[in-house]
Order: sequence, then C-alpha cells, then structure tokens
Amino acid sequence: MKLILRPYELPLRHTFTISYDSRDTQETLIVELTDGWHHGYGEATSNPYYGVTIASMSQALESVRDLVENQPFDTPEGLWAAANPLLHSHPFAQCALDMAAHDWHGKHAGQPLYRLWGLSADRLPLTNYTIGIASVEKMVEKLNEMPWPLYKIKLGTPDDVAIVRELRRHTDAVFRVDANCAWTAEETIRNAAELQKLGVEFIEQPLKADDWDGMKEVYKHSVLPLVADESCITEADVARCHGCFHGINIKLVKCGGLTPARRMIAEAKSLGMKAMVGCMTESSVGISAIAQLLPLLDYVDMDGALLLSRDIATGVTIDYGRVQYAAANGTGAELV
Repeated sequence: MKLILRPYELPLRHTFTISYDSRDTQETLIVELTDGWHHGYGEATSNPYYGVTIASMSQALESVRDLVENQPFDTPEGLWAAANPLLHSHPFAQCALDMAAHDWHGKHAGQPLYRLWGLSADRLPLTNYTIGIASVEKMVEKLNEMPWPLYKIKLGTPDDVAIVRELRRHTDAVFRVDANCAWTAEETIRNAAELQKLGVEFIEQPLKADDWDGMKEVYKHSVLPLVADESCITEADVARCHGCFHGINIKLVKCGGLTPARRMIAEAKSLGMKAMVGCMTESSVGISAIAQLLPLLDYVDMDGALLLSRDIATGVTIDYGRVQYAAANGTGAELV
C-alpha cells in the first residue's frame, strides 16, 4: 500500500463567516491510499479553532507511513486501531487516513461503503444548506441564490433573533440555527422561545463547549431541542452530552473518522439521543464519506462542497437537499 498526501486550497463561493472565523478559501489535505489498482481517498481541512494546519496533519501522517505502507491491514477498523496510538492527538489526520482506508476497502470489495455495512438507501435525511454570518442583506441574498427546503443559519451577533425574523420573510423553509458557542444560558432560553415561533427546528451549540452547568439549565427550560457540536468531539463526550443536549452533531475530523463516528452514533441512539453528522467546508471527497452514514442519521449537514466555487473531486451529488449516491464503489469519490 502506498500513502500519498495532496494539499489543496479550495476557493469559496462567498466569504464564509461564523462567530469566531471568517475566510475566502479553505486549505484541505487529501490522503490517498493505493495498491496500484484501487485508490482510496480521504480528506481533512485545516482549522484555526483547533490549531490544525496542513503541515501538522502531514507531519502526523508521516509518523504512520511505515505502518500504513508495510503492515497489511484486513479492515479499516484494524488500521484505525493500529494507527491510533500515534495519531491519538491528531484526529483530523486520523480522519483523513480512516476515510481513505474505508474508501479503498469498499472499492476493493466492489461495493459502495454503506452497502458493505449492510445499510439501505431507502430513507435518507435531507441535508441543510448553510447561511454564514454576514449583513442581513447579504444573508437574504445567499438564501435567494440557493432555494432550499432546509437552512442552517449561523448566528452569534447582537441581533440574532432579528436576523432570523428577516430571513423568515423570504422563505417557508425549515430553519436550524447554530450559535457556535456565542450565547449565554439566559440568552439561549430567551431566544429559543422567539425562534420557535419562527419555524426553527433546533439550536446547535449555543454555549461555550465546557459550560456544562449552563447547558443543564438550558436543557431544563429550552422550548427547542439542543444539539451538541463543540461539546461533542470524541467518543467519551457522547455520554456526557446526555441530559444536556437532545442530540449530537458528529464531525468526522474531530472524532477521528468514520470508524469512531459509527460507534458514537450507536451510543447516542442507545441513550435516546438524535444523531447528526456535520461537515467542514470540504470537497466532495469528505462529503461523499459522510454520505455513507446517512441511513444511520436523524439529521445531516453535508453542504460543504456546495459552498465551493470549484470542487476538486466528484462523488455524491445533492439536489434540493436530497443526496444521490455516485454510481461507484467505496465512498464514490474520485479526484478530478
């Protein structure tokens, strides 16, 4: 097996702004595994919030090059377990490697990954389309540019309820809101009552990631469901979110890939919580990997490639929120 690292800079359709970051391009690292016949692809983006750079991911992956290239693995899960002692502190890098291993495994087996897992594509959740923070006029423009049945609205400003109220004037679509840690407990409880009237489905990560006391209070009083993001990074966080959130939003790069994500989904379901997987602003390589989990999910946010002005890969396609699998094995992703 050969390990190949391919850095890219993805151009965005619009400046993308959330409560703690703003950017016009997104750096990403594509990991390729190949035996000369089949090519498996994985992806992880850089992330200033978590201190992740292309250089740090590349360095981490070089530490497992000998393991990957010279020690055969029977399953992606086997490779994940073997590499984890070296990549435990580098989940973004481990995610890209794990995606590539799963993609290669599916292609080698001659099946789409979700079918290899024994799943059916009969009922798949719709994906939202994300409207990043901007002037309300610009947010309305983005909404009108991309008619969609389900939007995620990024919030974290002094005028959040007013923003949602104005956006509601322009569409009957379902809204989800994501405060990205920007609110207090009191704000969340107060905002939830107003947002419920405006057709909001749930609130994602309203408080700072470590404000567990605040989340317990919000959980008692919020009229809207609460979904953890920054508070649910790894497998160990799932149980802690129980009783503070109604669901969890798993990011593959944060937990270390498809292998731990499947375990997190199973644990969340066992606790009576909703399971969601979210994306970064990434290419169709990462988005196609997320798509393999769709039959297991209640919600999904996988619009990352739609936010690009130019994609570097083909794979799953999305039409008005509905995901169509590629007519290919593995995750279906191929570089262009």
